[in-house]
Amino acid sequence: MHCPSCGQQQVSNETKFCSRCGLPLGLISEVVAQGGFLPQLAEINKKRTFFNKKNGVVVGAFWFIFFTMFCTAFFGILNAPEELVGLLAITGVFGSFMIVLASLIFLPSSKPKFFGARNFQMPPSPPVQQHNLHNQPNYQALPPQQSIPTSVYAAPQTGSWRDTNDLQPAKTEGATKILDQDEMHKPRH
Repeated sequence: MHCPSCGQQQVSNETKFCSRCGLPLGLISEVVAQGGFLPQLAEINKKRTFFNKKNGVVVGAFWFIFFTMFCTAFFGILNAPEELVGLLAITGVFGSFMIVLASLIFLPSSKPKFFGARNFQMPPSPPVQQHNLHNQPNYQALPPQQSIPTSVYAAPQTGSWRDTNDLQPAKTEGATKILDQDEMHKPRH
């Protein structure tokens, strides 16, 4: 089994965590054993109710069509009072608006909830061999190993080194003694 996060091949299918990235693999092995389906998620999705956002918007649309278009035309044909026809039109417009608004605010979503589905990533696929302008393969890897001969790192020729023995230690020792004397004569606070 391969880790779906980093692609690391695991030692066995019973491994609890990925050895590279630490992703918990217990649930993934259960999904593989069930053929890509978890019965627990099916139980969660079965509990959906009729009253959800999608159905609320549909009811609001039917409310608008029924009161605004059907009822006003029907009562207009029957020579009902104009106040009643106007009241039906207002009820259809504002009633449907309130139903849609209330369903979007208060009712639960109609989409099934799959926990952790957003974070799931497929392992990277093997690189595809692409060709450049001259039909040579473009590998997405490190360049070939190069070696540098040891003669490059050989000691330089005689005379190019500066001999450090020609430095005059007497001057540096004298300067150190003067600095030490200055430190001794400084007043301490």
